[in-house]
Amino acid sequence: MDSSLNKEGSGVLSDSSLLSSISEARQLVDTAYLHARKSLKRNLEEKVANPMDFLKHLKDPVGRTRSAVRAADYLETTLKLLKIKLQLSGKWRFNVTDLLDRKQKEVISKETGCDYQIRSIKCPEHDIYRTITGECNNRKHSHLGSSNRAFARWLPAAYEDGVSVPRGASEGKLYNGFPLPLVRKVSNEIAHTANENITQDQELSLVFMHWGQWVNHDIDLAPSSGAGVSPELHCETDCAFKSPCFPIKFPPDDPRMLRSNLCMPFIQSASVCNPRTFTREQINAVSSFIDASTVYGSEDSVAKSIRNQTDHLGLMAVNQNFTDAGLELLPFENKTKSVCVLTNESVNIPCFKAGDKRVTENLGLSALHTVFLREHNRLVSELRKLNPHWDGEKLYQESRKIVVAIIQIITYRDYLPLLLAEETSKWIPSYSGYNEDVDPTVSNVFSLAFRFGHVSVRPFVSRLDDSFQPLGSFSHVPLHLTFCAPWRIIMEGGIDPLIRGMVVDHAKLMKQNQLLVEELQNHLFEQTEVMGLDLAALNMQRGRDHGLPGYNDWRRFCGLSQPQNIDEFSEVLGNSKLAKKFMELYGTPDNIDLWIGAVAEPFVPQGRVGPLLACIIGTQFRNLRDGDRFWWEKPGVFTPQQLHALRKISLSTVFCDNTHIKKIPRDVFKVNSYPENFVDCHEIDTLDLSPWKDESDSSMPKEIKELRSSQ
Repeated sequence: MDSSLNKEGSGVLSDSSLLSSISEARQLVDTAYLHARKSLKRNLEEKVANPMDFLKHLKDPVGRTRSAVRAADYLETTLKLLKIKLQLSGKWRFNVTDLLDRKQKEVISKETGCDYQIRSIKCPEHDIYRTITGECNNRKHSHLGSSNRAFARWLPAAYEDGVSVPRGASEGKLYNGFPLPLVRKVSNEIAHTANENITQDQELSLVFMHWGQWVNHDIDLAPSSGAGVSPELHCETDCAFKSPCFPIKFPPDDPRMLRSNLCMPFIQSASVCNPRTFTREQINAVSSFIDASTVYGSEDSVAKSIRNQTDHLGLMAVNQNFTDAGLELLPFENKTKSVCVLTNESVNIPCFKAGDKRVTENLGLSALHTVFLREHNRLVSELRKLNPHWDGEKLYQESRKIVVAIIQIITYRDYLPLLLAEETSKWIPSYSGYNEDVDPTVSNVFSLAFRFGHVSVRPFVSRLDDSFQPLGSFSHVPLHLTFCAPWRIIMEGGIDPLIRGMVVDHAKLMKQNQLLVEELQNHLFEQTEVMGLDLAALNMQRGRDHGLPGYNDWRRFCGLSQPQNIDEFSEVLGNSKLAKKFMELYGTPDNIDLWIGAVAEPFVPQGRVGPLLACIIGTQFRNLRDGDRFWWEKPGVFTPQQLHALRKISLSTVFCDNTHIKKIPRDVFKVNSYPENFVDCHEIDTLDLSPWKDESDSSMPKEIKELRSSQ
């Protein structure tokens, strides 16, 4: 850097000027946060929630995430204010950060609270259980894979200004010689499918789709910016990009264009402190590891709040108002005003509370949350019978360890081979042990790529009785009427009918002319009369918001060809009509938004994703396994006898052990028809817990026992 520029810059920026900018930034951010909170509260009190409020509820930063996000907002706002000040002093084309010296950057980091967010922590010498946050999984770099850190970047971020402005934010700007199309236009022309017009997957059940979302919520959550729904921002009425609003414009010929200035609201993902380069990075609010954080939480305060506080026996808290024909249900959030109440005011049922905020997003997801909550509590009571001398903490940790193993096994042994098929071993070779040099952090691109599952969602939710027949009037509900509607579980027959529906229903098959059903493309979170959102448009806008490079950059990253013209692209897609549509919209394959380009590719042989997704998903899952010090197969994590027992479990086992369901297919991921593919639950292997019996004599003196357990 030119030193005169730096001196000159520092001259422009006195220390007092710097500190006053930081203080002004803090005030602006705090006010915006306060407005956003008040506005959501007011909406709930007036019982008017728009689709954005539902989305906001599911992705609202909480606990430590909130402080991390707020510090990043202080930092970003400080830089904006400095830029304005320096522009007034006549320095036009520049990057603020070039005008700051090291000391000034340190002051900003300290005063915004960013240095606290990125501090390193000292890990204990001996640990036998994972932390809730994922910290210290990697002893060399304690933060790798932990919650409330930036997503990993596999390719440098692509922002319009090189720092934080999403591509497509300024009208008329050209990329590779072409403007970026409106994401809603791409969605209308390429993604949209009528609800009636879907093809069923002939091999895979709806459990396959739901498991994908379950695992996804275990490893990533990009919460919304904390200033998200501040009414002062006018995200719905003003169509200009004004961070954190990045509204989705309607093309003039849009069937849903109500007024000419109307936009679909879109709030940017929250960012995380990045005082080294100041480039905008999104925060992952959950731990990257497959560690059942959906069940247990990703920060200590949450983990504590969902445990049973009264008897300290290691159990998870359960619902105190209702049961599911005698079986446990998830507890409610203790909010007097809960957004879920608005989906059916007469019954007044709030949202469920779990380790993950998104638990009530849809009924299938709530059902899986419920099953694993019950599995934890079932394991606790079984282990307590085997080891009466174990205390509540030991029972909690040992049960949690088994639940994590179950989820890892089902994901890698049953789910991923169906997804990646012949490419599984190419991306995820056999396990050869833990490698502390592998970074398990979920990558930013993966957080978008794994949304491929949206194209296998069906437009209706079906619920079946114990003879697997439609459950009366409850059996066929349009998807959009099930978002954030836990009352349907409590009032309409519990989780068993939902699980039976998932097991018997086919997943939707992704076809190039049938990407996203109308329910998701026009009615997302449309519980009330307000216009619903468009999930395809949200996914593409989110990719731009996250600074993800275009389609060909990712093809190059994966060692795949990078089509340059319509002929080459027709070959990649195996579909010249579709290639032509893409080229008309984007001008060049280089500009295609990752999500739409990746889901449009034909499947790898026998798989359910194309080559680009197979590469991104396969690479990520390999890192999640090889960089996890507590991976279930790692020698020393379980005894050989325990491993033998764990290998027998299946998702069918978990369903049988934790519901009233009596008959089940052996492989619930495959399509099964009732009754021919079903067996009695007692014919399914269960988890034999005898290898967990503590052989150490329970009359052993306490000191020796403690010494042993700490070793």
